[in-house]
Amino acid sequence: MIKLLMHGCNGAMGQVISKIVEETDGAVMVAGVDYTGEQKNDYPVFKDLADCDIEADAIIDFSSAVAVDHLLDVAVEKQIPVVLCTTGLSDEQLEHVKEASKKVAVLRSANMSLGVNTLFKLVNAATKVLAAANFDIDIVEKHHKLKLDAPSGTAIALADAINEALNNEYDYVYDRSTRREQRPKKEIGISAVRGGTIVGEHEVIFAGQDEVIEFKHTAYSKAIFGKGAVSAAMYLAGKEAGMYDMSDVIG
Repeated sequence: MIKLLMHGCNGAMGQVISKIVEETDGAVMVAGVDYTGEQKNDYPVFKDLADCDIEADAIIDFSSAVAVDHLLDVAVEKQIPVVLCTTGLSDEQLEHVKEASKKVAVLRSANMSLGVNTLFKLVNAATKVLAAANFDIDIVEKHHKLKLDAPSGTAIALADAINEALNNEYDYVYDRSTRREQRPKKEIGISAVRGGTIVGEHEVIFAGQDEVIEFKHTAYSKAIFGKGAVSAAMYLAGKEAGMYDMSDVIG
């Protein structure tokens, strides 16, 4: 039985993941960390990870950027692998993540969904065939109206997966409104839609001569990110120090 610790347990995703673990064979949530210390589940809750005296095989983090540095320091000290799901990290924090991964296993990914990470692999493979046949490539992503950043990190990660197959020779274009010229050959267009309560949609379009191939992923709830995080934590338990991502989990 893999023992998990939820960092940010009282947040929306913390509660979603706690429920998922309850329904997952081979895993149990043994403790949580939340700055309020409020206990919403059957497991004990600590205000500070450093005060937690319960043994765990992996930490799942869905908290806030301000809490990540302390999380990494304690994880290294206690030698507990970390699935890092918190976004919005600064360059300095990303460097901290890199340094911590030299001492303890850390898994970080642009998107925790198993489906999206499978999509990364699919579009990478498709690009190797279709780009050589002069197919144009565009990405359209849709999210709810409250999302602040555009394009999404997942859209950029999709573009990176495509560009990797192209030896990183293509440029990314986020707005064509100021140009009046034919589309250059080596270009990946990325468009963002914001509206309503759309959880997340990502579509990759390969447009060729008289044919179009589309790859699309639709998220209907945030639970898919929680399921991916739990799978990642179960994979990471017992792993040696290093930097991991969801491609390792799928592989």
